[in-house]
Amino acid sequence: MTTEEKLKSNPLKTREDAKRAVRDILEPLKPHFSPKKAFLELGHTSAAYSDETAMIEAFSRPLWALAPLFTDGEDETWAEIYRSGFIAGTDPSSDEYWGPVSDYDQKLVEMAAMGFGLTLAPDKLWDPLTDTQKQNLYNWLNLVNERKAWDCNWQLFAVMVNLGFRRVGMPYNEKVVKSAFDRVEKYYLGDGWYADGVNAHCDYYVPYAIYFYSLVYAKVMEKEDAQFSALIKSRAKEFANDFIYFFSPDGSAVPFGRSMTYRFAQCAFWSAYAFAEVDGFSMGVVKGIILRNIRSWFQRPILSDGGLLTIGHGYPNLIMTEGYNAPGSPYWALKSFFILALPQSHPFWQCEEEPLPELRSIHPMPHAHMIAARQNNHAVLFNSGYPYTNCHTHCCAKYEKFAYSNLYGFSVPKSDMGLARGAFDSALAFSEHDGLWRTKSQCDEYEIHEDYIYTTSSPWANVHVHTWLFPALPWSVRVHVITTERDIEISDGSFAFNRSLDCEYKRDDKFAGASFPGGAVGVYCLTSNLTPDIISTESNTNLLFSRASIPSAKGELNKGTHVVAAAFYAGEAFPTDFPSITQNGSSVTVSANGKTFNFTLLF
Repeated sequence: MTTEEKLKSNPLKTREDAKRAVRDILEPLKPHFSPKKAFLELGHTSAAYSDETAMIEAFSRPLWALAPLFTDGEDETWAEIYRSGFIAGTDPSSDEYWGPVSDYDQKLVEMAAMGFGLTLAPDKLWDPLTDTQKQNLYNWLNLVNERKAWDCNWQLFAVMVNLGFRRVGMPYNEKVVKSAFDRVEKYYLGDGWYADGVNAHCDYYVPYAIYFYSLVYAKVMEKEDAQFSALIKSRAKEFANDFIYFFSPDGSAVPFGRSMTYRFAQCAFWSAYAFAEVDGFSMGVVKGIILRNIRSWFQRPILSDGGLLTIGHGYPNLIMTEGYNAPGSPYWALKSFFILALPQSHPFWQCEEEPLPELRSIHPMPHAHMIAARQNNHAVLFNSGYPYTNCHTHCCAKYEKFAYSNLYGFSVPKSDMGLARGAFDSALAFSEHDGLWRTKSQCDEYEIHEDYIYTTSSPWANVHVHTWLFPALPWSVRVHVITTERDIEISDGSFAFNRSLDCEYKRDDKFAGASFPGGAVGVYCLTSNLTPDIISTESNTNLLFSRASIPSAKGELNKGTHVVAAAFYAGEAFPTDFPSITQNGSSVTVSANGKTFNFTLLF
C-alpha cells in the first residue's frame, strides 16, 4: 500500500491507530537523511532562509510527533537517527554541523521542537549521549537564550528549549522564560484571546503556537509555577469556547490566515489542551475534534507520490504559500499527535469519541474581529478585517475577506490583472477600467455586534467604503456605501465552488449560482446597480480545490456616493426564498432567512 492508501484506510480510533499513522507519515523520510542524519532534504523549492537551514527545519519538525511516540519506549530506529543527527549537527568539528545562529534565525524556530523532544523523551534523545555530546547539544540549543526573536509567537521558542534543559538537568534560564511570558502578556486581548504580537492578527498562531507552548509549560510546571500555570489553563478554557467554532461536525476546520500549509496543526491546540488536562470540554469532545480533523485531512491529496507531505493546503500548491514555507515546513502538522504523550490509561484514550456540543448558530468573537456562524456541516467565519497588516504573501486574501469557510476555503490571487486571476471570493474588488483590480488591504474602523459587522476601508485615498455584513446562513448580506472620486468597476464575490464537480448553473437578471453534489452557492443582487455573473478563476487559486468559480455581483460606479447591496448564498440546494432590502432615506431594513436587520447608513 502507498502511504496515502495507508492513511486513508486508517480508522484513527485508538492510540495504536495514531501511532501507526505517525509511523506511516514518517517512514518515507528515511531515504532523505544525510549520511550523519543531521540534515533532511525533501525537495528543491526555496524559502527565505538557506537550503541548509531548510534541511535543519525538515530534520526538526518530525520531533513534534516522535517525542510523544518515544514515551512508550519504542521506535529505537528513529531514536538512533535523531541521536545521530543531534551529535553531528551540534559538533563544531562535524561536516554536518548546523553552524552559528543569528538574531531572528529560522533555526530558533526549529530549536523549539528539539527542546520539546528533550522534555518528553530524555531517555531516547539525551541519556545515551556522551558527556561531550550532551555539552555540544546544550551549547548549540542555548543560543536561543542569547538571540533576538521576532515579536510574536517566536518569543516562546526559548521556553520550549529551557523546559528541555530543565528535564535533563542542564541550566534552566528562568530569566529568559519569564521575559518571554512577560512579552507575550502584552499580546493578551481578553476572554482567552491573544494576538500574534502587539497590533497583530488573531489567527491559527494563537492556538497552535502561543497556546500550544504555553500549555506544555502549564502542565510541566503546574507544581513549580502553580499560579501562572492555572492562569494559562483558565485562559485556554475561555479561548476553547470560541475556537471550537472554527470546527465543523464533519471534522474539517475553517482555513484562515497564513501558514495554511501546516494543515492538521489546526487541531494541535486541542492536543495540548488534553495534555494539560484543561477543565473545560469533556475528553470525549476534545478527542472527537482531534481525530475527526486528522481523518478529514487523510482523505485529501496532500502527499507526494513518494509519500512526503507537500507544500500546500487541500492539495499541493505553491501559489498560496509564504516565503518561509520550505519542503519540510508542512511537518509542523505533526504537533497534533501530541496526544501520543498521553498513555493508554489516560481518560483521553479510555473515553468514547463525542460529537461537537450544541453550539450557537451565530457567535460573535470581537477580539478576533469575527462572527462565527454555522449551519449543518458549514462553519463560516465572518470577518471585519484588521486596521494593520503583517505584509506576508497574500495577506489581503488571508486576513481581509468578508468570509472564510470550511467547505469552500478561500482563494489567493495569481495576478492583479483581471477578475479570473484575482480570484476575489468573499471580497469586494475595485478597478479603474484598466484591467487591474484591488481589494482592501486593511480596514480603517470596525465594529463587531451581536449579529452583524460594520467595517470601513479605503482602497484608494479618495475612495471610501462603509460595509455592513449580516450573517444569516445559508445567506449573508453585504451592504456597502461607496463614496468615490474615481469612475470605478466593482465586483463583490460569493464563496468559490469546485467547478470540477458535476455542476448545474442558474442565472437570471438578479441571481447567478451553481449547485453540485453536496451543496450550492450563488449571489443575489439587491440593488439595481449590480448584475450577477460567474467568474471562472485561474487554476490553483483556491486553497481547497484546484479549479474554482466564483458567483459575483458586478457594477460600474461614477464619481459620487452609491449604495450597493448583494446577498451571498451557500446552502444544500438552489435557494427558493431570497433576501430583500428596503431603504427610506438613510434608514435601511435587510431581511434574510427569517431575520430582520435595521440600521442607518453612514455617508
